[in-house]
Amino acid sequence: MMREDLFDRAYESLFPVLFRIAYRITGSSSRAEDLCHEAFIKYWQREEPLPDLEQTKYWLIRVLKNVSLNYEKKRSREQRAYGRLQKNTPQFSKSTDQEFFREETRSIVQEALSRLPAKMRMVLVLKEYGDLNYKEIAGILGISEGNVKVRAFRARERLAQLLDGEIG
Repeated sequence: MMREDLFDRAYESLFPVLFRIAYRITGSSSRAEDLCHEAFIKYWQREEPLPDLEQTKYWLIRVLKNVSLNYEKKRSREQRAYGRLQKNTPQFSKSTDQEFFREETRSIVQEALSRLPAKMRMVLVLKEYGDLNYKEIAGILGISEGNVKVRAFRARERLAQLLDGEIG
């Protein structure tokens, strides 16, 4: 198979999974798309294509994880700087519009996700939004399957605590 065909096949089948993961890390569709494209650029720049789609998937998820974490570090520094400038944020009045509440809920969940430690957030995002099993996550992160399960459990507990604080 030609290099271009392998790339096209990988892009078509893996972009949706990568996008879901990146979106949950960043909370932004446009930034998630940028991060996915950055991962695929790195894949294209590889001298040798990976032997199969499964290995390509894991390689791309690892690359996406790294570029996403780098983005998060940069964003965190920027937020601290902007936070010093912003003292008051506007409060929204309650509306009966369901779309408003849906978007508000997404925003609250995304904010809570962003407040999780990176190691917990990554496991939770890969599990819940990347549709990966514990063994696959362990391989991607280079940790034991048991460690993945512990992190996922702790991440869910912490996320619930954060959401209780936000909502109630």
